[in-house]
Amino acid sequence: MEHGHHHHATHPDVIKRLKRANGHLLKIISMIEEEKPCVEVAQQMQAGYSAVGNDKKIFVHDHIEGCIEHTDHETPADVKKKMQELKEITKYL
Repeated sequence: MEHGHHHHATHPDVIKRLKRANGHLLKIISMIEEEKPCVEVAQQMQAGYSAVGNDKKIFVHDHIEGCIEHTDHETPADVKKKMQELKEITKYL
Protein backbone atom coordinates (compact mmCIF):
# COMPACT_ATOMS: atom_id res chain seq x y z
CA MET A 1 0.00 0.00 0.00
CA GLU A 2 1.25 3.47 -0.85
CA HIS A 3 2.22 5.66 2.07
CA GLY A 4 3.19 8.85 0.24
CA HIS A 5 2.05 12.35 1.07
CA HIS A 6 -1.57 13.02 0.35
CA HIS A 7 -3.12 16.42 0.54
CA HIS A 8 -6.75 17.07 -0.26
CA ALA A 9 -8.67 20.33 -0.34
CA THR A 10 -10.64 19.41 2.79
CA HIS A 11 -7.56 18.77 4.98
CA PRO A 12 -7.26 22.32 6.40
CA ASP A 13 -10.92 22.28 7.46
CA VAL A 14 -10.62 18.78 8.91
CA ILE A 15 -7.53 19.84 10.87
CA LYS A 16 -9.35 22.92 12.20
CA ARG A 17 -12.32 20.83 13.35
CA LEU A 18 -10.07 18.18 14.92
CA LYS A 19 -8.24 20.87 16.88
CA ARG A 20 -11.62 22.12 18.08
CA ALA A 21 -12.56 18.54 19.02
CA ASN A 22 -9.28 18.27 20.92
CA GLY A 23 -10.38 21.28 22.95
CA HIS A 24 -13.67 19.53 23.66
CA LEU A 25 -11.79 16.45 24.86
CA LEU A 26 -9.74 18.56 27.25
CA LYS A 27 -12.97 20.11 28.50
CA ILE A 28 -14.47 16.66 29.06
CA ILE A 29 -11.41 15.63 31.10
CA SER A 30 -11.72 18.74 33.25
CA MET A 31 -15.46 18.12 33.69
CA ILE A 32 -14.72 14.63 35.01
CA GLU A 33 -11.96 15.94 37.27
CA GLU A 34 -14.36 18.60 38.57
CA GLU A 35 -16.96 15.89 39.17
CA LYS A 36 -19.58 17.49 36.94
CA PRO A 37 -22.87 15.62 36.52
CA CYS A 38 -22.46 12.42 34.50
CA VAL A 39 -25.25 13.35 32.10
CA GLU A 40 -23.46 16.58 31.18
CA VAL A 41 -20.17 14.73 30.69
CA ALA A 42 -21.86 12.07 28.55
CA GLN A 43 -23.49 14.79 26.41
CA GLN A 44 -20.10 16.39 25.81
CA MET A 45 -18.57 13.00 25.02
CA GLN A 46 -21.30 12.34 22.45
CA ALA A 47 -20.74 15.73 20.84
CA GLY A 48 -17.00 15.05 20.57
CA TYR A 49 -17.58 11.55 19.23
CA SER A 50 -19.98 12.86 16.58
CA ALA A 51 -17.59 15.62 15.53
CA VAL A 52 -14.66 13.25 15.09
CA GLY A 53 -16.88 10.72 13.29
CA ASN A 54 -18.04 13.36 10.83
CA ASP A 55 -14.48 14.47 10.18
CA LYS A 56 -13.42 10.87 9.62
CA LYS A 57 -16.16 10.42 7.03
CA ILE A 58 -15.18 13.63 5.19
CA PHE A 59 -11.51 12.60 5.27
CA VAL A 60 -12.15 9.09 3.92
CA HIS A 61 -14.63 10.23 1.26
CA ASP A 62 -12.22 12.91 0.05
CA HIS A 63 -9.45 10.35 -0.23
CA ILE A 64 -11.68 7.97 -2.19
CA GLU A 65 -12.69 10.71 -4.61
CA GLY A 66 -9.05 11.69 -5.11
CA CYS A 67 -8.03 8.11 -5.82
CA ILE A 68 -10.76 7.55 -8.36
CA GLU A 69 -10.19 10.87 -10.16
CA HIS A 70 -6.59 10.07 -11.04
CA THR A 71 -6.80 6.62 -12.61
CA ASP A 72 -7.24 7.59 -16.29
CA HIS A 73 -3.63 7.18 -17.40
CA GLU A 74 -2.39 4.61 -14.91
CA THR A 75 -1.25 1.09 -15.55
CA PRO A 76 -3.51 -1.81 -14.53
CA ALA A 77 -1.05 -2.60 -11.72
CA ASP A 78 -1.34 0.95 -10.37
CA VAL A 79 -5.12 0.81 -10.55
CA LYS A 80 -5.07 -2.52 -8.73
CA LYS A 81 -2.95 -0.97 -5.94
CA LYS A 82 -5.41 1.91 -5.66
CA MET A 83 -8.35 -0.50 -5.51
CA GLN A 84 -6.66 -2.34 -2.65
CA GLU A 85 -6.11 0.95 -0.86
CA LEU A 86 -9.77 1.87 -1.37
CA LYS A 87 -10.85 -1.45 0.10
CA GLU A 88 -8.56 -0.86 3.07
CA ILE A 89 -9.71 2.70 3.82
CA THR A 90 -13.43 1.94 3.48
CA LYS A 91 -13.14 -0.24 6.58
CA TYR A 92 -12.98 3.03 8.50
CA LEU A 93 -16.30 4.44 7.30
